[in-house]
Amino acid sequence: MVRRTRRLGTAVLAGFLLANALVGCAAKGESPQDLAAPVAVTDAPTDAPADEATGEPSPSVSALESMGAAPSLSATPTKKPTKKPTRTAPKPLAVAKPPTETQVPPAPPKPAPSSCKPTYKGTQATRAEAKAALTDAAGRTYWPTSAPDIKVPLTLLKATAWQESGWQSNIHACDGGVGLMQVMPATATWMNQRFEKSYEIDDYRDNAYLGATYLAWATKYIGDMYFEADYRLDPALCTAELNSCLLNAVIASYNFGHGAVAQEGKPLAIPNPSYVRNVRALMTECVCLDY
Repeated sequence: MVRRTRRLGTAVLAGFLLANALVGCAAKGESPQDLAAPVAVTDAPTDAPADEATGEPSPSVSALESMGAAPSLSATPTKKPTKKPTRTAPKPLAVAKPPTETQVPPAPPKPAPSSCKPTYKGTQATRAEAKAALTDAAGRTYWPTSAPDIKVPLTLLKATAWQESGWQSNIHACDGGVGLMQVMPATATWMNQRFEKSYEIDDYRDNAYLGATYLAWATKYIGDMYFEADYRLDPALCTAELNSCLLNAVIASYNFGHGAVAQEGKPLAIPNPSYVRNVRALMTECVCLDY
């Protein structure tokens, strides 16, 4: 967690080569331009025009909806159809508020050489064991006092774990990422201190809790700065613009670190669009959802 590296996440191939798909948790160092998006996000309109500068789809509105229904020719006036809202939550603030969380995780490490191969230590947890650990982590309340409504969706945890490690609990990346959620040791130490826990990074259950703890921390950190303490990680709140919702921002933070996504006085940024698209697609299409 909290590092940057090259990723090969995919949402539709069950024969996914796990060792080649390994990367680590939150914040790795390649530029977003180097990442290819093998899976398209399903929440963007299929007919949306692409922005020439970024390649991202732009939201489109049909002419009929924008102009309203044709006027009735009858003498009796008819009620004009009500246009359906496109979102049920406010857009992110154009400029971030000061963070309420002043204690922040350590900066991301430098990326590992591409020629380096991951290693394996100990016994790998079974799929059933990994599923149980992720399910337990998703059921916890991480901010019982200040934000008890923050929950980490199970689909988000499963998808992130698959993107990060292919659910390999005993894998160690060259840049230091460990286990199921590819948690960085320095980040694990910080999270234990911040939340007064003693999670062991090499234990697959604790590794799941550490990954979920970071996602919960990022939810509050970014939610307070940009979303007026609306902590919903709901895909339905997202539009075709990747910086439109808290869910995408939290996913981006897990890969690139909070500092690349949220900065006081600046707009919300998504520096790793391909990673975000991959995880979003895995949240609905991953073979791991059936385990």
